[in-house]
Parts: sequence; C-alpha cells; structure tokens
Amino acid sequence: MNQEKSIFSKIIDREIPADIVYEDDKCIVIHDINPKARVHLLIIPKKPIDTLFDLKPEDRDLMGHMMLLLPQLANAQGLDGFKTQINTGASGGQEVFHIHIHLMGN
Repeated sequence: MNQEKSIFSKIIDREIPADIVYEDDKCIVIHDINPKARVHLLIIPKKPIDTLFDLKPEDRDLMGHMMLLLPQLANAQGLDGFKTQINTGASGGQEVFHIHIHLMGN
C-alpha cells in the first residue's frame, strides 16, 4: 500500500474541500472536478486501497456495497442509464492510487 496520503484520503479527512454528494461509514461520493459527462461522480471507499490488484477477501463487502450504491446514485441524479469505470494501475489510466469508481451519465 502506498504510504503517502492520497487526495481522496485528504477529502475524506476534510483536509481539502470537495462537492460531496453522498457519504456513509464505508464510502464517500463526490463530483469529479474534470467531468467527462453531465453527471460524473466518484465513489471512493474510506478504506485506502491503492488498486484492484490490492483487494483482499475482506474487501468483498466494501466493494459490493459500492456496486449496490451505483444505481441508487444514478437514480438520485435523474439518470436512466449510466456507465461505470475503474482504472487500475498507471498503464490502466489510474491517476489517483486509491480505488474509486467513476459513475457517468448524460
């Protein structure tokens, strides 16, 4: 695991501001600062996990929680369809090494 605190951890800890859409004990959801669609949210687990490669069996419930949250968030944003994306590793386009799911829709 990366020892340096990610921008997402700083947002979770309220060290830097973000446009928060939703939050619970497991994750936080924010608007992407560089949106690629009319609705572009980031679903970020509060547990810092660098990439999908770093998931452990005990993270199953956390990832399931985030997946089940996606359609609820999409409905709340008025979307009748959406796209999700998880970039993994630098060669997979990941820029922030703290797992997050992009939810995008128009």
